[in-house]
Amino acid sequence: MTPIDPPLLDVRVRHKHFDGQEVLRDVHMQVREGECVTLVGASGCGKSTLLRIVAGLDRDYEGQVRLNGKAATEPTRDIRFVFQEPRLFPWLTVAGNVAFDGRGPLDASRVTALLDEVGLAGFGPRLPKALSGGQAQRVAIARGLFVQPRVLLLDEPFSAVDAFTRLRLQDLLLRVARAHGIAVLMVTHDIDEAVYLGDRVLVFEARPGRIGASVPVPLPQPRDRDSLDVGTAIASVRHALQRAHAF
Repeated sequence: MTPIDPPLLDVRVRHKHFDGQEVLRDVHMQVREGECVTLVGASGCGKSTLLRIVAGLDRDYEGQVRLNGKAATEPTRDIRFVFQEPRLFPWLTVAGNVAFDGRGPLDASRVTALLDEVGLAGFGPRLPKALSGGQAQRVAIARGLFVQPRVLLLDEPFSAVDAFTRLRLQDLLLRVARAHGIAVLMVTHDIDEAVYLGDRVLVFEARPGRIGASVPVPLPQPRDRDSLDVGTAIASVRHALQRAHAF
């Protein structure tokens, strides 16, 4: 039997409380090198809180996050966060925003290469106010890649753009994650998106938040959005979500 490689990311949250309410309970989640795991569930079930814990932005919980076998107790360059809004600095150029997380001298050639990779060649000198919503989110993705992380966290990153731009950004995310060998952990409310992107879809229950189901999507990438196999996987996730939030 071939041994299974240890997970790149191992997250165990026994308890997380906020304002006296238990937000998360007994969440155990693993992500392997190069894997894309998507999280779905009703609003308020703790998905975004879990991402903040993984990112090291919230340390007020009982449990542990381990990256490559070592405890990750604070923000690290190996884990980057792309938020729902691009959160670009309006006084910095596009190039300056991409390189903001870098340390030391500006690596202009890397900034140029990343902007080209996300379809924004020549946009480096522009200010964020000159960008569309989709372009701004491309800059946020390039910024997340700049320090060459091992894990990219995304919290509903495409929810504020139009449907066509959303499809293009989904394909962009898949392409750059494969090209850079990055593991992806992404929160979304769109079941189609969760299945199209994810190797596994984790369905969260609420009150308190916990993983109610793990739905594998053993389909090769790139996927045909309209295929029967994708449709079957979407139905499986939808049924799991209905069971998780049944009253």
